[in-house]
Amino acid sequence: MAKGDVFDTPEALTGLTAYDRAGDKIGSVQQVYLDDQTGRPEWVTVKTGLFGMKESFVPLAGARREGDDLKVATTKDVVKEAPRVDADQHLDPSQESELYAHYGLAPTQGTPGMGTAGQRPTGRGQAAAGTGTAAGAQGLGDAGRTTGAREYAMRSGDRGDDKAHEMMLSEEQLHVGTQEEEVGRARLRKVVVTEDVTTSVPVSHEEVRVVREPVREGERTRAAKIGEEETEVTLHAEKPVVRKETRPVERVRLETEKVTETQEISDKVRKERVEYDDPKGGTRGRGRDPKGPRH
Repeated sequence: MAKGDVFDTPEALTGLTAYDRAGDKIGSVQQVYLDDQTGRPEWVTVKTGLFGMKESFVPLAGARREGDDLKVATTKDVVKEAPRVDADQHLDPSQESELYAHYGLAPTQGTPGMGTAGQRPTGRGQAAAGTGTAAGAQGLGDAGRTTGAREYAMRSGDRGDDKAHEMMLSEEQLHVGTQEEEVGRARLRKVVVTEDVTTSVPVSHEEVRVVREPVREGERTRAAKIGEEETEVTLHAEKPVVRKETRPVERVRLETEKVTETQEISDKVRKERVEYDDPKGGTRGRGRDPKGPRH
């Protein structure tokens, strides 16, 4: 289809890649919204965001098709900041008025109130019911001619990340502490053992020996009768006597003491990383980097 040609059907818009007036890519066209009264395409939804998970409304006023590209008259930043309206539903007048105000457009002429009787989606690849021809000759070309008096607000907008495009990355951190637990018991008990003890002790005994003493002259003694006679002496001897005595010799008790040592603790922690598709091809990954590239 040549540059500036009208669209035969709303389906001709679906699947095109939308670019802003500066040539920056916005996203792919998903749905076409027709005016309830005129049946002309007024809006398209375009997938935006880091992973194309959000649909934003983009006006078709002043847009043109170049091959498979749809060149719109607004900027990418303005599209990103557009009011959030759920796709796949009928646009009521208040929602459409909010979109017109955001893009700095005058409402469609010939409609009551704010100039809109509501917008309805054609569906993804399906013609709008009750429109006769889906867009017919009143395609994008006519829409562009009827909006000649409309002016876009020259807003650049901040290029900050929309929170709708954010995802939270989490990671596990390893915290190592100590807790006291019972690991065993130590018992103190006494038992009786027998051992041999040898010691030396002196003992004495009496022995008999015959002692002879001559009687000195003049010593008064009485003569004994001659005859047999005997006498005896008692002998004594010491013998070892064993006596056992129990006495305390030592106190023994159990005490605990705390010994500190260093142990190396190893474990696995999980981290979340983000991967994104590079428009130039390939997949890139990134961890926590708030200054990482944006797409």
